[in-house]
Amino acid sequence: MDQPAPPLIALRGITKAFPGVIANDDISLDIQRGQVHCLLGENGAGKSTLISILAGLQSPDSGRIELDGETVRIGSPKAAMDLGIGVVHQHSTLVPALTVIENLMLGERGLLQNRARAIARLDELSGLLGARIDPDAHASDLGLGQQQQVEIAKAMWTGTRLLILDEPTSMLTPQAIDSLAESVERLTAEGLGIVFITHKLREAYTMGDCVTVLRAGRNVGHISTERMAELSEQEAQRTILTAMFGDDLAAAGGLEEAAELAGATEAERETEAVDFATRPVRLALRGVSTAGSTLDAVVHDIDLEIHAGEILGIAGIDGHGQTALAEVVAGQRPAASGAVTLDDVDVTGLGVRGRQTRGLRYVTDDRLHEGTVGSLSVALNLMLKRIGQAPFWRFGQIDREAVDTEAMNLIAEYGIRTPSSATRAGTLSGGNIQKILLARELGGGANVVVVNKPTYGLDLKTVRLVHDLLAEFAAGGGSVLLISTELDELVELSHRIGVISRGRILGVVVNDGPTTAEKVGELMIGGDHDGE
Repeated sequence: MDQPAPPLIALRGITKAFPGVIANDDISLDIQRGQVHCLLGENGAGKSTLISILAGLQSPDSGRIELDGETVRIGSPKAAMDLGIGVVHQHSTLVPALTVIENLMLGERGLLQNRARAIARLDELSGLLGARIDPDAHASDLGLGQQQQVEIAKAMWTGTRLLILDEPTSMLTPQAIDSLAESVERLTAEGLGIVFITHKLREAYTMGDCVTVLRAGRNVGHISTERMAELSEQEAQRTILTAMFGDDLAAAGGLEEAAELAGATEAERETEAVDFATRPVRLALRGVSTAGSTLDAVVHDIDLEIHAGEILGIAGIDGHGQTALAEVVAGQRPAASGAVTLDDVDVTGLGVRGRQTRGLRYVTDDRLHEGTVGSLSVALNLMLKRIGQAPFWRFGQIDREAVDTEAMNLIAEYGIRTPSSATRAGTLSGGNIQKILLARELGGGANVVVVNKPTYGLDLKTVRLVHDLLAEFAAGGGSVLLISTELDELVELSHRIGVISRGRILGVVVNDGPTTAEKVGELMIGGDHDGE
């Protein structure tokens, strides 16, 4: 009797620890040829570490990796590529100023000498992916879906047996997701094994032939290809959610609430449309530009308005001016031209403190370094923006009782999990550090808040809390400029969504129905849409 063929990749007892955390704890799983193996789990579940090990970026502390039944050592990214393992990372690795073919030829000395050979290889991969890829288009001119196709071609450039897609759909539009799914189907039909990493439940059972669930570094559940074919969508959802949340399922609000947390359905705005034209403009940018020469450091001629009670989302490829936009609004970066107004008062010449006193706050995407001082207590981090202000400082001296009282109130209100207000902020989890930032910036007279990637890297329950806090702030009359790399997040929270590319706003879409994501997609790929 013939022995069954070994799996393409077999992980056996993979363990990897970092100071204070076991990222992968005795993980075993098989990846088969011609299948999409969906790796599902929350942020912090161990997905990224496991993939780093397969990609040669990390070495396991124990365990082994088998390729076609033979134990292999993947000691570097080059070793991974030599073994036929390609990775498409969550954020673009393309050089914006280079053309498609130049990006693909980087590092390939032989191909650098032979453009015709490189073009032929691109044509071959384009046919395999079912995509039209212009070799002479600059990477900066490509839409997100096109960039994704080029990233896949880059990962497969020297020949691939296993393709790893790390959170590939976070900012993709519905059209681009459909295109990606078609490419994945073509690749598996050719016998490639694909690992599809996601934290969205609906992607797990629509994209995956089989699903493995990671939680707290462990493999806590696996649905085989045969079992997936037997289960209804509802049964698969229940099985996956039970594995994802375990004993926390009840705390997550039961299956229905857990399904929403895990992204089992498409994001859609549930609140009724509001006529913001009747409300005052809280924040306005008129022809605002910043100085600089690099793509991710400048914005050009920005015109935006945010009304009282409105959440204005900003979508786009990460690094296309989002940070510059946030900082020029917050007062951390000067405007080279144009004007910023708050409640019809020109604040262009004011710095951070001057804008703060007028109710403008900023939640940075760098919560660990820029947003907090890890060596200071939770209490002092909550009061950082009120240093020197009464009643927390008197006659130049800190009033510790007043600071601690206010800190304890905020800790209780925002659900910050900390041993005490005196605990060093740097010892808390990322989710609790983010709660510190939100507690500090949303209170104390805030009426406009700029938030940059507020849920990046957070667990699902904390993501839901952040969303609720921002929605409540807007419902109370506050205005929010929401910058995010998650299109689902923008559609769920925003009343309008602007698209930024190369430092310019391409257009703004009113979030008024199920076609919003498609309209945003039209702008992302260069289409014109009058959303106002």
